[in-house]
Amino acid sequence: MGPRHPMNPPVKAPASQELSEKERAALLTLLGDEDAAVYGAVKRRILAAGRDAVAWLQPHTLSREPLLRRRATEIVHHFQQQDADNRFLAFCLTHGEDLDLERGSWLLAQTQYPSINPAAYQALLDTFAAELRDQIADQNTPVGILAGINQYLFGELGFHGNQENYYDPDNSYLSRVVDRRTGNPISLCAVYWFLGRRLRLPIVGIGMPGHFLCRYQSSKAAFYIDAFNQGKLLTRADCIKYLHASGHGFQESFLAPASPGRALLRMCSNLHQVYAHLGLRADASRLQRYVVALAK
Repeated sequence: MGPRHPMNPPVKAPASQELSEKERAALLTLLGDEDAAVYGAVKRRILAAGRDAVAWLQPHTLSREPLLRRRATEIVHHFQQQDADNRFLAFCLTHGEDLDLERGSWLLAQTQYPSINPAAYQALLDTFAAELRDQIADQNTPVGILAGINQYLFGELGFHGNQENYYDPDNSYLSRVVDRRTGNPISLCAVYWFLGRRLRLPIVGIGMPGHFLCRYQSSKAAFYIDAFNQGKLLTRADCIKYLHASGHGFQESFLAPASPGRALLRMCSNLHQVYAHLGLRADASRLQRYVVALAK
């Protein structure tokens, strides 16, 4: 499939209403007002001024006055989040099925955590891969290689499925998954997948209904990897049994590799369902826009 054309371009901010130096000074004074109604009015005026407000608000995110610091940070975060939302939506609209899933995952994470540094996280995954390369250097069978990956990723690094709080949105944001070493099936599979890509291993994602897996395809056999359950190795028969037991039935397409575009769509769909489940309407609406863009 070729590149998508932006049928619905990213949301544009309304025309800005520039502020004079005198207005800025007055708004900064009011920004520290303890009256929430006053802050609401001040915030609306600053937001109407457009993202140029970030430049003069940024220094006040380090203010010694706690209230001013918190509110300046909140408004700057709003603008940064708006920028991240537009960047990710544009990415969804203009890339095809073979998009760069890792880049898309970091862009998605920035829609919630706009100040993260994707390059630093990518460097960390590079480090994981380099250490892992040394640890599996002597392995020459798929089972041995996968055992080495599982020992490193789930044993040494401590990644694990978040069974206790499955509906935590942070399970879906790759930066938080790496920070906390926990996530949902698809985010943990993404980590496994990205490490496999760095090591040039034949690992792909498998988007089964109800559960996301990875697959290692050797010349003789396929090994399915349940990253949510400590990298447990499954056979094709195990997967078919799971599909029948969970009421999905079996179709060959259920065990086909997921394209990067489909995987990113699955990530966004999961996150949309989480926000809807938690009653967070604004976030659910935001994720719905991404789902629509990726489904085109």
